[in-house]
Amino acid sequence: MIVQTKLTDSSQFSSVRPVLRPVPPPISSSSLLPSLCLYPMGGEAVATVSAEDSAMDAIQRRLMFEDECILVDEHDNVVGHESKYNCHLMEKIEKENLLHRAFSVFLFNSKYELLLQQRSATKVTFPLVWTNTCCSHPLYRESELIQENFLGVRNASQRKLLDELGIPPEDLPVDEFIPVGRMLYKAPSDGKWGEHELDYLLFIVRDVKVNPNPEEVADVMYVDKDKLKELLRKADAGEDRIKLSPWFRLVVDNFLMEWWDHVEKGTLHEAANMKAIHKLT
Repeated sequence: MIVQTKLTDSSQFSSVRPVLRPVPPPISSSSLLPSLCLYPMGGEAVATVSAEDSAMDAIQRRLMFEDECILVDEHDNVVGHESKYNCHLMEKIEKENLLHRAFSVFLFNSKYELLLQQRSATKVTFPLVWTNTCCSHPLYRESELIQENFLGVRNASQRKLLDELGIPPEDLPVDEFIPVGRMLYKAPSDGKWGEHELDYLLFIVRDVKVNPNPEEVADVMYVDKDKLKELLRKADAGEDRIKLSPWFRLVVDNFLMEWWDHVEKGTLHEAANMKAIHKLT
């Protein structure tokens, strides 16, 4: 079900940038664990951590605490920031209604094939699922909070495509990312982790060379519409252990094929609607 929210206040798209609260400087990963507890022993503090968090991949654990996500309300107004860790805890999502800004990039080559990635096995949320080209979060930093022309999420997209797929920024000019829509959704990953995102959907058509980062990406492939339909069939049937990310499936089921037609016709700007937020359930 789609609930479409029209935004009548256009001030969020003005060139005025939000007031920035300084983000704490990075800390070593050994001191970043969420269940960090200090117990006095002989006048000294001793840190203890849960076995579950200690078992996280070290790089993913560091990112969970160093990355500060942008908190927003359901109208996409910035209301603060919070660690990536806390933003993905289902307990906090349910009790505090934490909602953070995200983006999903759909990159097509000149044959209008869509680049998909399989998330790495070490990802904390939704490991080894297939999804669109790149999915991540703009961070609470000046360059990624710019709302004019959606430059913040475009800058973040460029950054993460380098980080995850090794595509250099010069091959992906920020002004070639086309924002086509926004959606708000919630999806649990397991009993502890999940997503609650206001997701910017960005399309771009470029021929690129990819060099996947194994910490982020297990595999990649280009698909045409028929190959994607076969992938969907396998996911629905539980064949070949194929699983799709919930946000990708929402886009596929509600928007993708129509937008893909516009990509092929060169009319994607006609389909774009950034004044609405689609609430998907």
